[in-house]
Amino acid sequence: MQDFAALRTVMVDTQVRTQDVTKFNIIEAMLSVAREAYLPEAQRAVAYVGGDVTLDGGRVVLEPRNQGKMLDALDVQPDEMVLDLGCGLGYSAAVLAHLSEAVVAVEEVESLASEAQGILGEQGVDNVAVIEGALAEGSAKHGPYDVIVIEGGVETIPAALIDQLKDGGRIAAIFMDGALGECRIGHKLDGKMNWRMAFNATAPVLPGFTKASGFVL
Repeated sequence: MQDFAALRTVMVDTQVRTQDVTKFNIIEAMLSVAREAYLPEAQRAVAYVGGDVTLDGGRVVLEPRNQGKMLDALDVQPDEMVLDLGCGLGYSAAVLAHLSEAVVAVEEVESLASEAQGILGEQGVDNVAVIEGALAEGSAKHGPYDVIVIEGGVETIPAALIDQLKDGGRIAAIFMDGALGECRIGHKLDGKMNWRMAFNATAPVLPGFTKASGFVL
């Protein structure tokens, strides 16, 4: 029987703190949320190993290093509303729930969305609503949002999502260019997005976030 609590502490100490993630609320959230509970039973043994964990439908749970650094760069506040896109079985939403007032978590794989809601309930997370729907469409009726987190790779971000972000709000996404990628943080100011590179990272590109192929004669 694995001691998941001990493994969680080792994960935070060796994969998160060592990446200059020092904000107490992020450390506390990643120590508190049982990552293994948000994975299929067959994958729980690798819950605290470095690297992404692959779920159904091409979805991944981002590796702890990338998750922690992304949250550190976003600096989510306790009074903020968060849109979490590609939540998988709910781990990212559970961590964000510790940091924010409320989370709207969108997942378009029906089986994952259904299971995520159940797991979050079992884990006592009561400030997350899981919405089944297209990731690229977000959830306009629950917005606008202070923070949008995209739990996977993107080549582009649809205007519909930018419209759901409050002025002064932030988006975090891993922008992919072939095999290379970088996490960028976007700030919305006067209706326009201003992006800055935060750190190098890679993740599978999510459905709805690929660039349209250019037509060349």
